Amino acid sequence: MRGVQIFSGNSHPGLADTICERLGTSPAKADLGKFANGETSVNIGTSVRNQDVYIIQSGSSKINDSVMELLIMISACKGGSAKSITEDADAQTRYFPYSRQSKKKSHRGAITARMLANLLSIAGVDHVITMDLHASQMQGFFGKPVDNLFAEPFIARWIRMNVDGWKEAVVVSKNAGGTKRVTSLADTLKLNFGIVTTDRRRPKVPMTMSDSTVFFDAMDEERLPKDQQPFELHLHSSNPTPPIPEEPETANAAVALLRPETPPAARRPSELEAAYEYTDHRVRDVVTGRLVQGQLVDDDYHPDSGSQSGGTTPGAGGSSSKSAENTEVVPDHMFNSMISNASSLPPDHALGGSFDAVESDDEASVAGGYDDEKTITLVGEVRDRPVFIVDDMIDKSGSWIAAAETVVKRGGARKVYCIATHGLFGADSLDQLEECPSIDHIVVTNTFPISPSMLKRSKKLIVIDVSTLLAESIRRHHYGESVSALFHLND
Repeated sequence: MRGVQIFSGNSHPGLADTICERLGTSPAKADLGKFANGETSVNIGTSVRNQDVYIIQSGSSKINDSVMELLIMISACKGGSAKSITEDADAQTRYFPYSRQSKKKSHRGAITARMLANLLSIAGVDHVITMDLHASQMQGFFGKPVDNLFAEPFIARWIRMNVDGWKEAVVVSKNAGGTKRVTSLADTLKLNFGIVTTDRRRPKVPMTMSDSTVFFDAMDEERLPKDQQPFELHLHSSNPTPPIPEEPETANAAVALLRPETPPAARRPSELEAAYEYTDHRVRDVVTGRLVQGQLVDDDYHPDSGSQSGGTTPGAGGSSSKSAENTEVVPDHMFNSMISNASSLPPDHALGGSFDAVESDDEASVAGGYDDEKTITLVGEVRDRPVFIVDDMIDKSGSWIAAAETVVKRGGARKVYCIATHGLFGADSLDQLEECPSIDHIVVTNTFPISPSMLKRSKKLIVIDVSTLLAESIRRHHYGESVSALFHLND
């Protein structure tokens, strides 16, 4: 290709070599290094005047160094009078750096992905080629054209060629945020789809009191008139007094205030089925389980069973009962009703009541307390079928393992494939996925560098090559051809 210079960063030179080989060229010379004080050094070793420059850079374990290296390379080529500079990003820069920070998750949070897009534009980039952005709306962060390619056609082709009985399989999303990606692949393969979701449980904290008095605090902190004083409810006392007779209407009103009747439409399907003899068999496709500290456990498992029943671990189904002298425990249903109005737990949503900014499973950090136990729900029929659990990246292993164990142990799935575009494999996540007996195969693309040692020690890991897609996008962009055909490849 004449009039083209392709530069490679230090993060993923193997992918750059493969792309250049498919284009019939070789990577342009550039000296990349560091000064003694840790600053990044870039020296372009060839002329780029009036050339179309493509910089292929990937993320790595040192993502900040990779980003800084990319910015300096763009600036150096711009200073060398390059005609245009295209950053082949995300397919190489992991999932686009800081893409999980594309929205505010708190009132004082930063939209870091937008800041990085501004930095790339200021450095001099003229076009951005990405692959499977974590949030597609990030294309609006750039003032320059963005082509967001998809690895779905390559994944669909691999499934058709390598999975026995794939026509009976089910595509499953491991969180609510990935449903669009899952339904797209399911439509391509003409398969059914399902979803696995995890919800925080309402805290069930045993409440022991010697003089059990619960106050419902008023919203206004100012002193109220005597007839509007906070309502005082005596649950029980060490010296019980004879009950005061109440009028039937007054008693019914107090009971309704303490525990209002749940509307039938808000009840769980299982309760509806039991109460009204439902004949809709679709409710059988909904199964639930318990996650304690990230592990799927039996329904009768008690959180304190490990310390009271000889060291039982989560998943063993142990249970225990607690008793204390001269104390009484408030029933769970009563406690939950009373605490619902005064709970100090942070909400499950972010700013303005929008559930769009909730952290994904891999982003959320389990620090203990109420997050130690969650309810996991599987919607969809997966019994005796292969299951494709799909997401855009594999970083941490917790949510993948929980979803895989749920579809196997609770749903009865025959085989599980964990499929993602970007295989980041942070910390020991790949080893943990390898050790999980519910996972049969781990499928990723080569958009992120995977060391040869990692490939050797993993028997489940499969890497799909997408360099042909990236090379074709560069060729079409250079010759001014349309790239829209690359968004809907025909296998």
